Amino acid sequence: MVMQRHHLTRAGIALALCLHHLVSAIEVPLDLPQPPTITKQSVKDYIVDPRDNIFIECEAKGNPVPTFSWTRNGKFFNVAKDPKVSMRRRSGTLVIDFHSGGRPEDYEGEYQCFARNDYGTALSSKIHLQVSKSPLWPKEKVDVIEVDEGAPLSLQCNPPPGLPSPVIFWMSSSMEPIHQDKRVSQGQNGDLYFSNVMLQDAQTDYSCNARFHFTHTIQQKNPYTLKVKTKKPHNETSLRNHTDMYSARGITETTPSFMYPYGTSSSQMVLRGVDLLLECIASGVPAPDIMWYKKGGELPAGKTKLENFNKALRISNVSEEDSGEYFCLASNKMGSIRHTISVRVKAAPYWLDEPQNLILAPGEDGRLVCRANGNPKPAIQWLVNGEPIEASPPNPSREVAGDTIVFRDTQIGSSAVYQCNASNEHGYLLANAFVSVLDVPPRILAPRNQLIRVIQNNRTRLDCPFFGSPIPTLRWFKNGQGNTLDGGNYKAHENGSLEMNMARKEDQGIYTCVATNILGKAEAQVRLEVKDPTRIVRGPEDQVVKRGSMPRLHCRIKHDPTLKLTVTWLKDDAPLYMGNRMKKEDDGLTIYGVAEKDQGDYTCVASTELDKDSAKAYLTVLERPDRPRDLELTDLAERSVRLTWIPGDDNNSPITDYIVQFEEDRFQPGMWHNHSRYPGSVNSAVLSLSPYVNYQFRVIAVNDVGSSLPSVPSERYQTNGARPEINPTGVQGAGTQKNNMEITWTPLNATQAYGPNLRYIVRWRRRDPRGSWYNETVKAPRHVVWNTPIYVPYEIKVQAENDFGRAPEPDTVIGYSGEDYPKAAPTDVRIRVLNSTAIALTWTRVHLDTIQGQLKEYRAYFWRDSSLLKNLWVSKKRQYVSFPGDRNRGIVSRLFPYSNYKLEMVVTNGRGDGPRSEVKEFPTPEGVPSSPRYLRIRQPNLESINLEWDHPEHPNGVLTGYNLRYQAFNGTKTGRTLVENFSPNQTRFTLQRTDPISRYRFFLRARTQVGEGEAIVEESPALLNEAYTKNHVDIATQGWFIGLMCAIALLVLILLIVCFIKRSRGGKYPVRDNKDEHLNPEDKNVEDGSFDYRYAPVGMSTPATTSPPSAPLPAITDLTALPLHITAAPRCHAASSITPPTFLLLPPALGKSSTEGNAPWKSNRAARMLPRSPPFPVSAWKDQSRRRAGALASATQDTAAGQPR
Repeated sequence: MVMQRHHLTRAGIALALCLHHLVSAIEVPLDLPQPPTITKQSVKDYIVDPRDNIFIECEAKGNPVPTFSWTRNGKFFNVAKDPKVSMRRRSGTLVIDFHSGGRPEDYEGEYQCFARNDYGTALSSKIHLQVSKSPLWPKEKVDVIEVDEGAPLSLQCNPPPGLPSPVIFWMSSSMEPIHQDKRVSQGQNGDLYFSNVMLQDAQTDYSCNARFHFTHTIQQKNPYTLKVKTKKPHNETSLRNHTDMYSARGITETTPSFMYPYGTSSSQMVLRGVDLLLECIASGVPAPDIMWYKKGGELPAGKTKLENFNKALRISNVSEEDSGEYFCLASNKMGSIRHTISVRVKAAPYWLDEPQNLILAPGEDGRLVCRANGNPKPAIQWLVNGEPIEASPPNPSREVAGDTIVFRDTQIGSSAVYQCNASNEHGYLLANAFVSVLDVPPRILAPRNQLIRVIQNNRTRLDCPFFGSPIPTLRWFKNGQGNTLDGGNYKAHENGSLEMNMARKEDQGIYTCVATNILGKAEAQVRLEVKDPTRIVRGPEDQVVKRGSMPRLHCRIKHDPTLKLTVTWLKDDAPLYMGNRMKKEDDGLTIYGVAEKDQGDYTCVASTELDKDSAKAYLTVLERPDRPRDLELTDLAERSVRLTWIPGDDNNSPITDYIVQFEEDRFQPGMWHNHSRYPGSVNSAVLSLSPYVNYQFRVIAVNDVGSSLPSVPSERYQTNGARPEINPTGVQGAGTQKNNMEITWTPLNATQAYGPNLRYIVRWRRRDPRGSWYNETVKAPRHVVWNTPIYVPYEIKVQAENDFGRAPEPDTVIGYSGEDYPKAAPTDVRIRVLNSTAIALTWTRVHLDTIQGQLKEYRAYFWRDSSLLKNLWVSKKRQYVSFPGDRNRGIVSRLFPYSNYKLEMVVTNGRGDGPRSEVKEFPTPEGVPSSPRYLRIRQPNLESINLEWDHPEHPNGVLTGYNLRYQAFNGTKTGRTLVENFSPNQTRFTLQRTDPISRYRFFLRARTQVGEGEAIVEESPALLNEAYTKNHVDIATQGWFIGLMCAIALLVLILLIVCFIKRSRGGKYPVRDNKDEHLNPEDKNVEDGSFDYRYAPVGMSTPATTSPPSAPLPAITDLTALPLHITAAPRCHAASSITPPTFLLLPPALGKSSTEGNAPWKSNRAARMLPRSPPFPVSAWKDQSRRRAGALASATQDTAAGQPR
């Protein structure tokens, strides 16, 4: 992959733009007196839109601020006299307003601006003002043009003269563009040239159109209509198949001749600096090719461009070296012709040395230089303040010497503006340069304490603009010490700039510039910081991906951490829209579900405020190809046709194959079948056809990504019928019952039928040369023969036939009538035990006559009758083993050891099993057992591990014991393996740990007399997550947890009793008869949040008073049988500072209103006794309190017999 990279530094851009100004004239600060300077003016040739107001620009600076005046056509233009004309404030720009009417043409002419102040007059260039014109096309009648086919033709445009000149283009009257090529093209003059006319050129008309720039209007000329006279009628097919289009049309081939320019030579003059356009248009049959040459040398390198199908040669920015002779060569197979164009380059004046402003101190000398060149040589004229220098007052300190003015011993008051005019017949140049005589000490014009940041190894420039008169000398120092910086990596310029060829880290520091003249000195400091460059260390790479994939474009960046980094992505040089499929990351870009529209150039741009780096890569998206189009059938024949198509776009993955499919509308209408496959390099194929098929074709293109959509189907093509050429295949005869034979075959398809009314002639006879043939004609692909003997061979033939005849004689196929069940069973079945899971069988085969069909296999049915172990249930499911073919021995495997089995045998044919043999019984010897059902591991403490296991599911014999192997491990370290043996009835083992940190790995096997079985492997759990395999420890069964819960329950009970006793010493609580009645706010119990508690079982007769019942409460023997409501009290006064929550136990009658019976207390009153706290969940409490119910009931009864509060 090639990664394109571009690195750019912002400081470098600015430096490149400013380098040519490093030695420019020093600017005079505007706060000092100075003559005017023109800063902005309109172009010399100024064309304006007649629909808009006219603005003629002229702006200048100076001190005092200049005033402005204008001349028009060499005379003073009085702006105040024309109400439509005004001048912008503090500017000389003229504004001509036509909103209130007026003709812009009345203001055409030559304008010049004058800017004056006390120190001189500056002049603008002469501005030639013209109003844009878009005249209408003159009315004309265009006759039909008759032309012979093959003859040349030019259609003239002759557009109306506009200002500026209009853009010419040709279209039909229906606004369709005229197709242009090397035969038909538009010339530079706007005419349309036909190298030779063809018959298809008369299919449209031709209209010249002119588009005018300012008015944005298009004018259309009346169209030309062609009538082409031909020798042969138009036949598209013959043209397409003919190798030479012209000879097929009967057109005489001719040598080239020039239509423009005429003759063999011409000349052309061009001005220096503009583009030169040379043109050669030639006629001929065939259309000639054009080539360009320069006599005596090569075409100018890097400046030439061929246009208009090589008929035009453009040379940009012409210079004197481009003069000479150029010739164009027009050639076709009939010959060639040459035209020579002599090019002369003239030049309007151009500057060699443009005069610059001159600043002098009193008594200093100086000069103004005005050098210009051109062809012919321009004349130089000097003016001072807008007047010819010859007519100005004499100045003894000034001397004019041609293109130079010399000043000697100038004095204050000699300031003026000088104009240099260089002119020849092709144009003129006008430059202003003032001479200002000042006496000013040095001053630094830049801001103080500048900070310049630059990228390492880049060129940079420290600016220190200054002014003074006399012109000060300027020196640079670094860090306030050392010599003047000039030379080596530094270069000091006259305008005060210090340039560094390559900024290095050691160049960081504070730089001081000092400007000095005879009147004093001034200085300023600039701090330079050198930053690391921004670099893309891994940029995106060119990728070729399939549609729907997820490509990633890398962009890993290294930059200076003190600079803010911005990363942007471009696609095809435009900002990339980050939709939901685009994910921008720190080091790249990921595109999810890439689609065809995502293909293109991707550029990663990493930028800081100082520099930027970019890397570009091209993402190619592979798609399935577009569908082929424009299917055409040619070369129609009885058994073949040529199919031609136009390939679709391959979507970046070359087309490897074309699949041609067909559909017919008789047998399977609407169903498409593959016909043939062709390489991707062809787009035409001869297809073989079958008779009596109404074909329709389509084409599918295939590339590495997949298949295209099918093309639009072709037109239909019907072939004639014929007799079948092949017979059905897959003919076979087999019985479905014992007295029949079903004959079946594969029918012919639509391309094999060859004609209408397809049918099949079925013939059969017993396999006996003396037997007679039977036949039947059917249309379905099957026929059943009844009343056949059991399993008898038959000779069968199936022949195809349609209305055109029969297919060739078919081949004979052997079939068989139906089978019946076998009549005999295998005998003398013998069993030999091989091992605990397999036996060997032998038997005597049955006679072939008893099979009554085709022998398929012998089959042994067996089942496990019982286990040799007592009380072990076994499955008696019947199983069988097949022994294909005519054989008398076999092996039965995958038996259970130590079991009793029964076995019987049958012989099998196509109809099914025959009679069963006598049942044989046999036992299997002992084997090794399966693994134990489970192995559970518990760790009750850090000193021991308890193991528990279950017997094997399949003992496969008499268990003799268990073998346990275990080893300690810690990470990757393992200890030595230890072995324990257990009796067959032992299923528990406790291991005393020697290492409380390590874990253990256990291997447990059961064993019989034969050996050890498969092991079950488990590991002890980690100490922080104790568990055992397949049986997690229940915390509620742990002794420490039960003890803790009992202690908590006892503590709660003691505190409850203490609280009740404490309450018996206090006052009574208020009882409200109405539940909406509020408690007395003076009640102290309300204030301190305390309440009295009562318990009243249902059925007790107690007065509804606040006094306690006189009789003792009945004892409650089982609190768990009562549905309890438990509520936490907010406070409980006790001697102790600890106030644990207490609980109130209420039967259901206290939680609802009751009017039945004689309730001892009103339930609503009882409800009001409860503190308003959320109820405690009883279900959680019941389980833990059931064991303590008796004690708690007794304590409650004793309390109730006293004085409850």
